[in-house]
Amino acid sequence: MNKAFTKESDADADDDDGSGGTAPALPAGSKNYITPEGYARLRDELLHLMDEERPKVVEAVHWAAKNGDRSENGDYLYGKKRLREIDRRIRFLGKRLEIAEITDPSVHHGRDQVFFGATVRYADEAGDERSVTILGIDEAESAKSQVSWISPIARALLKAREGDVVKLVTPGGAHEVEILSVSYPAPRTAAS
Repeated sequence: MNKAFTKESDADADDDDGSGGTAPALPAGSKNYITPEGYARLRDELLHLMDEERPKVVEAVHWAAKNGDRSENGDYLYGKKRLREIDRRIRFLGKRLEIAEITDPSVHHGRDQVFFGATVRYADEAGDERSVTILGIDEAESAKSQVSWISPIARALLKAREGDVVKLVTPGGAHEVEILSVSYPAPRTAAS
């Protein structure tokens, strides 16, 4: 088969933002708030991709290229595809780190007002209690009860205080939630 019929479109590959489809876009003109720990994780991932993962894949592609017809060489085709994925992720991480606004939530330790990095326990109208931690869009994991600061619940909670009742607007309608407690991580000591 002619190689022209097997090559993937580079335009399609560039449409992907490199986030793996997990990170929402930042609101226009807003900052990319992130905790120091979240920034370190993204930076470590970027360095791992650049210093370890990419060189291994480049070496595998180089080896596979020497094995004859590239159009039917699975190692070569997979390697090239993986290399594009790695390069997209490197570009994505580089852009996100470049615009990152590192914000340490421990500076608010002991306060009862909700800011970035707060862990908030709240109750809905039915009395069901939940707890969420408000983090950056590149570090929040819903499975760990973490929400992005741009999520509807975070936007409803931000700047409110313990005891406040705030309005949460969802696709199912408006609901009221009461803030039961607000906590922040303890400040790091010099030894940490």
